[in-house]
Amino acid sequence: MSSGFNTDVRIGEQLFHVQTEDRGPAHPVIDTAVYQNGRVLHRRTSHYERPESSPAFADELRHRVETQHRAVIEDLRSGALDAELAAAAERAARAAGIEVQLLNPGSWLAGGHVALDVQVLRRADGKPEAAAEVEALIEGALQETRHAGKSDDSGRVRIEFPLPPLGKGGLALVIQARTEAAKDEVRFTMRSRAKAPSAESAP
Repeated sequence: MSSGFNTDVRIGEQLFHVQTEDRGPAHPVIDTAVYQNGRVLHRRTSHYERPESSPAFADELRHRVETQHRAVIEDLRSGALDAELAAAAERAARAAGIEVQLLNPGSWLAGGHVALDVQVLRRADGKPEAAAEVEALIEGALQETRHAGKSDDSGRVRIEFPLPPLGKGGLALVIQARTEAAKDEVRFTMRSRAKAPSAESAP
């Protein structure tokens, strides 16, 4: 019969959930996982040998499960897991994807010159994504030239280029952002060519 423990641990403003369980006779393993917002940030396992017949083994196994559970909680509270938890949270945030935003949607075009203030954020925690590759182009221009930049530590990048000669319709400003793990795109329809074109977000 399997046994287990569940404990919520609050450290400052962060809340973690620690779960430890015996996987049962088919899998003689004691498994402990530290969760935050549904993501596993740390896992600790220990294998054991189950004797053929031992009336006292159930109590011994429960003691082992509880001991491992308490050890992980103590490591969590003491800060021994801080570096590992931070690295795991970073990987999880990157895996969740990115969001590219145009910060000046009403003023990116003036006097035939395009000036884009772009920011790239992580979807998981809303923090800036540094070193993202950002490209912009005018879709429907006679020559769809891509203009590139890379986001700084605040997730921002400014991309500037002359407005190219435009085609006869289906015009849009397209901004794309990429990292090693994710990509995103935002598209702004250009409504008018007679005046300085305005833009409307159409992600």
